[in-house]
Amino acid sequence: MTFARLPILALVLAAGLPAVSPRPVAAAEAKPKQPNILFIFSDDHAYQAISAYKDPRQLVETPNIDRIAKEGMLFNRCMVPNSICGPSRAVVLTGKYNHINGFLNNSNSRFDNTQPTFVRDLHGAGYQTAIVGKWHLMTDPVGFDYWHILPGQGVYYNPPMIDNGKPVKHEGYVTDIITDLTLDWLKNRDKTKPFLMMCQHKAPHREWDPPIRHLGWNKGKPFAEPETLFDDYENRGQAVRDQDMTIEKTFTPKDAKLTAPPQLNAEQKAAWDAYYAPLNEEFQKQNPQGKDLIRWRYQRYMHDYLACVKAVDDGMGRVLKYLDEEGLSENTIVVYAADQGFYLGEHGWFDKRWIFEESLRTPLLVRWPGKVKAGSENKDIVSTVDFAETFLEAAGLPIPADMQGKSLVPILSGNTPSDWRKSFYYHYYEYPQPHHVRPHYGVVTDRYKLVHYYAPDVDYWELYDREKDPHELQSFYGNPDYEKVTADLKAEVQRLRTELKVPEKEEPWFYGGRKPGQPEPGKAGGGGGQGKKKKAQNAGTAQGS
Repeated sequence: MTFARLPILALVLAAGLPAVSPRPVAAAEAKPKQPNILFIFSDDHAYQAISAYKDPRQLVETPNIDRIAKEGMLFNRCMVPNSICGPSRAVVLTGKYNHINGFLNNSNSRFDNTQPTFVRDLHGAGYQTAIVGKWHLMTDPVGFDYWHILPGQGVYYNPPMIDNGKPVKHEGYVTDIITDLTLDWLKNRDKTKPFLMMCQHKAPHREWDPPIRHLGWNKGKPFAEPETLFDDYENRGQAVRDQDMTIEKTFTPKDAKLTAPPQLNAEQKAAWDAYYAPLNEEFQKQNPQGKDLIRWRYQRYMHDYLACVKAVDDGMGRVLKYLDEEGLSENTIVVYAADQGFYLGEHGWFDKRWIFEESLRTPLLVRWPGKVKAGSENKDIVSTVDFAETFLEAAGLPIPADMQGKSLVPILSGNTPSDWRKSFYYHYYEYPQPHHVRPHYGVVTDRYKLVHYYAPDVDYWELYDREKDPHELQSFYGNPDYEKVTADLKAEVQRLRTELKVPEKEEPWFYGGRKPGQPEPGKAGGGGGQGKKKKAQNAGTAQGS
């Protein structure tokens, strides 16, 4: 008798053994299907300008971005290690602070694209990888099957781009173009493999040039002002008082749309003039001064900035619709975040850079069906330095030991680890240009911020108590009632600096992103100046934000 050819049940009966159902080998040994990852990353998108975050001013509705919160998790305390564009992107790619990944500032840093990134790890594990939109790291992307990026900061209208190393020119609005390119790649990818798509918008970066279709979107309705629009910077030190990022003093005619962008084509220019020219004529006639001028600029700023946000939300809606139609939603992690927070008039400011809340905090919304409870919110201290680790664990890959963040996968599942961080280290370097914000580092907890300002002309500490002073208008450093708090926080910031391997002594050229004797960016002979011939990937506006 040839047992090998008998059915399993016959063998069982012949041996006089009880019948047992055969083990479903294929099902038991099948590996979990790796999720697709769609990472949508905007530039300077304040959490105050996402309606899911419920800012009291109710500045704008973002229904498509809000959908990620409704179907996933909204993070209330996602922080950036260094609130500035290029360094924040380097943190996301590497899972490391900037003193480790080498990209400290926008003035002269260049990303070492030979270093490990989560993208290279995913690609090596069989993921298709692509990046579209803003890159801003001064060297070519590596580890991507496809890259189609803006040179430098890029422009809003009819932007030049770089398609896998080849300069190209697009017609249209940059946010729509980035969305189009994202969808084109998704539609034409190898559908047998999981994918990572990094869709990285320029918007709503300065100078906040709106899409033509959203001009006048608010129908002239005034935007509510922040309580601190006329902050006088009392009760804080020299660094806060001596900066160059106020709506009052730093806002330019270009920011205010008193002049049109040179990239507009004839059709765009006609629509632009039809909207702005009458309003600008009325402004010139009224000639507001003092606080009235600040208020006028704030209203113009909000119209333009939020119109850019609306275009990003439009794009989000198109991409989510594609995932739904193609049956990809169930196995795709969708992440929406920004490279840092942004000031929408708070403290009289625009821009970012500071350890203060509006700058430090970035929006983070994550949808992962089957893993993340719909409509959940999280208040743990998380960070963009955690993104790389999260993507690797989600894909079932090991997390390199030298990464400095922590995977958010347990938190996304509703199980915050008992040893999750209770404090966070922040460090900003770029000085003096642009915006003249002094270098500073500090520690952040749920309640407190202890910050050390250091530069050739300043060396002092400040302490903020967000429970007593939620707008961060007063330093409590030196107050006898805070003596123990201060001592504890100083010990904690030193512990974090040691743990993160922060150099005890900063090199002098870290202050301005240039070596001693090197001219400031944008001035004759200086790195990063306008008017010098550069490689395509380094071209574009040289604003350090």
